Amino acid sequence: MPNIGPLELVIILVIALLILGPGKLPDVGAALGKSIREFRKASADVQDAVSINVDTSPLPPTPVAPPAAAVTAPAPAATAAVAPPAADATQAVPAAPAAGPTDSTTVAS
Repeated sequence: MPNIGPLELVIILVIALLILGPGKLPDVGAALGKSIREFRKASADVQDAVSINVDTSPLPPTPVAPPAAAVTAPAPAATAAVAPPAADATQAVPAAPAAGPTDSTTVAS
């Protein structure tokens, strides 16, 4: 389709002026402009309805949680586990009770 240059546009306007007359030419121009504006608005609405907005940006990395078996309780502090004082050799250690009945009410006959 050939392009319409300035010379062709002037020829078309002169022919429209001769056919329509000087009184109706502004009304026809306004109606033509309004219809072009409506057509552009409708085509933009159709393009917005048809276009699909897809977010293709990369997702941020997700933190990897350690497995449940790998999670350990914190170790107790070194000062909390104090060993009892060692028994001094000079102190007497009480003897263990003897095995057997310890009931003193039993009388042997």
